[in-house]
Amino acid sequence: MRIRLIQIAHARSGDKGDTANVGVIARKPEYYPILLKYLTEERVQQHFRGITLGRVERFTLPNLCAVNFLLRNSLGGGGTKSLKNDAQGKTLGAAMLRMEIDIEEKLSF
Repeated sequence: MRIRLIQIAHARSGDKGDTANVGVIARKPEYYPILLKYLTEERVQQHFRGITLGRVERFTLPNLCAVNFLLRNSLGGGGTKSLKNDAQGKTLGAAMLRMEIDIEEKLSF
């Protein structure tokens, strides 16, 4: 089954210097294992290819049913140095939610 991440999650994003921060929160606790299984560092790196030029790191937050990603070297130097339209990474949460993932689980929405 192919779904967009927005069907099972919310997201928030921001920045620290040249590193974007994207938090992805499961809409329901039963969706959290799906985030853990399919939302890998490699998959996020692939989704943001051309934007994220550095390493992607994932941190799990089980008490919040969330995962947080640091996207290194993504903001052209950061807000005060970059010529990018979104040098603070505010739109990257919305971009993350557009990701399509193929899952084995059957979901009803």
